[in-house]
Amino acid sequence: MEITLEKRGVSCVAKLLDDRAPRTCEAVWNALPLGKDVFHGKYARNEIYTLVPAFAEVEPGTENPTITPIPGDVAYFSFANWQLNTSSHGYTQGGRPQEHESIVDLALFYERNNLLLNPDTGFVPGNIFATITEGLDRMAEAAQDLWLSGVIGESLTFKRA
Repeated sequence: MEITLEKRGVSCVAKLLDDRAPRTCEAVWNALPLGKDVFHGKYARNEIYTLVPAFAEVEPGTENPTITPIPGDVAYFSFANWQLNTSSHGYTQGGRPQEHESIVDLALFYERNNLLLNPDTGFVPGNIFATITEGLDRMAEAAQDLWLSGVIGESLTFKRA
């Protein structure tokens, strides 16, 4: 799978972890391409992600979960719309697909020392369904630039490689 920051023209390649998260991998693979506005993690630390309307016919459920992702982990989170409605999340009207009941967060972790803890809801385990095999260094540099320069106008896309 290829993951791209479109405006910056930076991509990396991820290997699906079919043996550890088969339902999540199948759901994501069958829905590709996916992507929208990119966000930089506010609580998790070294994370970039996009929010898309739920796409799986049947929600994959918990597979290969963690609350401490490592560099190169690619994660899937499923949220009910109301879970992202608090002002502390900082999403603008255009940043969150509000017209959908369920939202999927597809995230890439680019550096260490992450903890998936949300002050509003507690620990937020994610399904680790892929790992970056090529280009993590370039993506990490671009993700750090997102943190320092801002995310406006940038999108994060996931597509078949």
